[in-house]
Amino acid sequence: MRTIQELINTTDPGWAIVEQMIDSATNKVEVLPVDTNNAKNALYKTQVTTRSPMGAIIYMTGGILIDNGWIRILGSGSNRLTRTLPDWNKGKSITEFGQPAPFLLIADDAMGGFFLLNGGGLGEDLGKTYYLSADNLEYEPLGLSYTDFLYFCFNDNLDEFYKGYRWTNWNEEVSKLEGDKVFSFFPYLWTEEGKDINKNHRKAVPIEELYHFHHDLRKQLGISE
Repeated sequence: MRTIQELINTTDPGWAIVEQMIDSATNKVEVLPVDTNNAKNALYKTQVTTRSPMGAIIYMTGGILIDNGWIRILGSGSNRLTRTLPDWNKGKSITEFGQPAPFLLIADDAMGGFFLLNGGGLGEDLGKTYYLSADNLEYEPLGLSYTDFLYFCFNDNLDEFYKGYRWTNWNEEVSKLEGDKVFSFFPYLWTEEGKDINKNHRKAVPIEELYHFHHDLRKQLGISE
């Protein structure tokens, strides 16, 4: 594994690019404060350099919240989003830090969807983003690189992307949601009965619990990994 000194790029840091994107963003973007020691630890575990936008976000932020926390982009952890990118992936995409990862969980949303960067385990489009949606439990290719995904979060019409899944008063509820929890819906969003999200019962649950629940459901429903 490369040392932290090898991973910190001071001559061509990726944060300058990310910061420009944030400054010109049309959606609401909140950069969470960073703890230097946590940032170094998370960067070392991830083994990406700060020249890359992902490394820059890990090293320079505790994470990034979009639309009052509807989307949570993982960094090196903070009080409002305690999960770090590498620790969240351990036990899911990797068993030990430094291993090649078939995918990386890079972000998630309040309705229980997960964004993953393909490391080769999701398809031939290496380096592209997928979305594991709560409404069909399928890995959907988005055709976006990590940088493109950031642009999507910062500027795209998220109301259109999540059309039918932003319930009345979602903004108020999501702004109070802890960064390590998501909303669970019943009837399930992937069922015919669960398609009208305003009629569903919802409650906040730990995101770890929902992640494993969705994968158990995929197996029970015969959806291949």
